[in-house]
Amino acid sequence: MVAQKQAPAPTRSTTRSLVVTPAVVAHRGASGHRPEHTLDAYRTAIRMGVDDIELDLVITADGVLVARHENELSLTTDVAEHPELAHHRTTRVVDGRPVSGWFTEDLTLAEVKRLAARERHPELRAHSASHDGVEGVPTFNEVLAAVGAEASRRGRTVGLMVELKHPSHFAAQGLPLVPPLLADLARHGLADPRSRVSVMSFETGVLRELAGLCRLPLVQLLEEGEGSPWDLELAGDPRTWADLVSPEGLAWIAEYADGLGVARSLVLPRGPDGRLGAPTDLVRRAHRHWLTVHVWTLRAENRYLPSDLCGPGGPEAHGGLAAEVRAFLAAGVDGVITDHPDHVVPAVQGLGTRGEVVT
Repeated sequence: MVAQKQAPAPTRSTTRSLVVTPAVVAHRGASGHRPEHTLDAYRTAIRMGVDDIELDLVITADGVLVARHENELSLTTDVAEHPELAHHRTTRVVDGRPVSGWFTEDLTLAEVKRLAARERHPELRAHSASHDGVEGVPTFNEVLAAVGAEASRRGRTVGLMVELKHPSHFAAQGLPLVPPLLADLARHGLADPRSRVSVMSFETGVLRELAGLCRLPLVQLLEEGEGSPWDLELAGDPRTWADLVSPEGLAWIAEYADGLGVARSLVLPRGPDGRLGAPTDLVRRAHRHWLTVHVWTLRAENRYLPSDLCGPGGPEAHGGLAAEVRAFLAAGVDGVITDHPDHVVPAVQGLGTRGEVVT
């Protein structure tokens, strides 16, 4: 077992979270343990005691929402091994970038259902890769049913943080994401703010559209750097990610959204040596607008950890994720989005794990 490392002490007073207990959110399910966006990944995360499941939605040619991080399927399924689907391989421009492969918007749901899910990073996650081929690609409707059933079996509620991927790209092809999203949620009685469902996107327009259609909590996702949301680029709006985290940008976001989901470096940047640095003032400034702040994505492997929290072994070995989590909690975040809920739940609760040991 790796000894628990201590995160650097904050250099200024800590910022208080807006919530009583910051949420542990399972990124694409327990994706450090099972192939991402499978029903088993979601159920595993619930058994580990998470508060919420994060999932990404894309759409098929016949208008059905399915859980995948990308609309291109070759990274996380066996689509390349299906000769009957070879004619669907193409190159598309997605959010201004050419991508080659097989796309959900070119396949019907029946065709997507032929595919088997697989681990994205088998070189890092051999145990997860041992579950390759066990499950397929679930629809959003199937995810809602499975998460609801597992939460009920555990005797507690589990929230959903639903990310809409590439909404402008899909809308341009006559496949808008909002109508099927609201229809699926309504089918399960989850279309009101008491349902513990929030909707996220890197694009601002789809969230502003939803703000006029429903009362679900909305979360603006933010990257670091000088890039910008794709919908703003399409509209000729010059604002960048950096502009959106400025005082004026946060005030604008607060007009339509309830929270932020931010790249972790926007809260705790790393120094030139890769060590964890002092917190920025982003959380404090967001809280002034009553915007919650979730950070993504925290992972246990050394490859993803700050250099001062890496453990012994190679990039696939686990290091001091719990210490990194504690540093984010000290910075006042309201939730942490993670591939490894088994490391994060105890760190957040300070009471030992709420879930089961999953092997």
